[in-house]
Amino acid sequence: MKNSLLLFIFLTASTLVFTQQQKITLEEIWGGKFSTQGLQELRSMNDGQHFSILNLDKARGVSSIEKYAYETLESTTTILSSSPENGVPYFSSYTFSKDESVILLATEIEKIYRRSRRGIYYVYDTSAKTVIKISDNKIMAPQLSPDGSKVAYVFENDLYLFDLSSGATTRITTDGRANAIINGVTDWVYEEEFGFVRAFDWNSDGTRIAFLRFDERAVPEFSMDIYGEGLYPSQNRFKYPKAGEENSKVTLHLYDLASAELKEVPLPEAYYIPRLLWKQNPDELSVQTMNRAQNHLRMYTVEAPDGVVSLLLEERDKAYIDITNDLTFLEDDSFIWTSEQDGYNHIYHYKPETSIRKQLTSGPWEVTSYYGYDPIKKAIFYQSTENGSINRDVYRIGINGKNKRKLTENVGTHSAAFSTDFSYFINTYSSVEIPNRYTLHRATDGLKIKDIRDNNSVAELLKDYKTSPK
Repeated sequence: MKNSLLLFIFLTASTLVFTQQQKITLEEIWGGKFSTQGLQELRSMNDGQHFSILNLDKARGVSSIEKYAYETLESTTTILSSSPENGVPYFSSYTFSKDESVILLATEIEKIYRRSRRGIYYVYDTSAKTVIKISDNKIMAPQLSPDGSKVAYVFENDLYLFDLSSGATTRITTDGRANAIINGVTDWVYEEEFGFVRAFDWNSDGTRIAFLRFDERAVPEFSMDIYGEGLYPSQNRFKYPKAGEENSKVTLHLYDLASAELKEVPLPEAYYIPRLLWKQNPDELSVQTMNRAQNHLRMYTVEAPDGVVSLLLEERDKAYIDITNDLTFLEDDSFIWTSEQDGYNHIYHYKPETSIRKQLTSGPWEVTSYYGYDPIKKAIFYQSTENGSINRDVYRIGINGKNKRKLTENVGTHSAAFSTDFSYFINTYSSVEIPNRYTLHRATDGLKIKDIRDNNSVAELLKDYKTSPK
């Protein structure tokens, strides 16, 4: 009797332990059992008081853009919804023009490499309630002009311009050819190593486009078998430089919309051109170049009317310089920039006319994200590891390097999506025990205003599973 009782207790305890320590299966992972709910394609609106979110109902084949108020987190209106009645097809992504008068809609998206995509794109006019298809062909990297009147895009390695008013299409370049010449988008190396695809940019008043041209004719070709539904694989052949082989020859070009003039801008020692960005002045373009070893960076200013090039910044490193998008030009032509000059990634304020370089953050920790600059409050917002190398917190600091303030609490990872005017930010927080939790905060001091979404159901679900100790 005693042995039977002990056996019963042992089996019961074993069953309880087994129940509490289920193993996670691949079917559960890929089936989405532990997926968290997020905020799909959140965009802050120009007024800084509202944001938009993309809602996708794949079962019904309906997508919509909803407008919310930061202060109340309540939906104020549906900006756009796909339906046969309004001629708007199901779309998977959207982009507002600078003045929010038109919306670029992405449909039928086809993946190419890690970041590159091609698809059918439409433009929706929010005032006229009309929708226009840009091209019957699948195009790449479309970008609206600042006033929303035109779209530049790439098709079959050439750069095109579509006028929304007239419906006319202008072919800007004519030498694009597969495995030879690429205009306006990057080759495989740039996409993989420098993390970008669109290699063109509008100036601030929409009168010029700067773009990169890749000549990959001397790059060795690589072939790869693609296994699909057929019995035999197809073969994909593309330019792929292995270590020590030739890379694409990359050049900078400017296109003037009024005159249709296309000209090349020679740059000194430009083995790589990993970034280009127009300044606030529509006649001035900033261009970054690097040597092949990627340890010598130069940033130039290009005067668009005459093509004059002048050195703006130069950095060297014994090992390697990381390329980022952490660059903001201010109205006085000074700029905010991140650099690892002191051994850690920190924020600097440069004033080229006086050669003054002021380090705004410092210490044995890294700035891991640069969120932007508020010109009204003269404050910079960023994420860093100051609270520990495995943690991420959100901070603000003055452009003078003073009044630094930590805006987030709790140990873990915090990332922020700020309103356009930097009045609010939506914080995404997670830790080893807490899945993504979304909260609304005031940007001046980090005060939490409201909870948005917590994903507690996923946390509860994981309690029944055996996971690796943290």
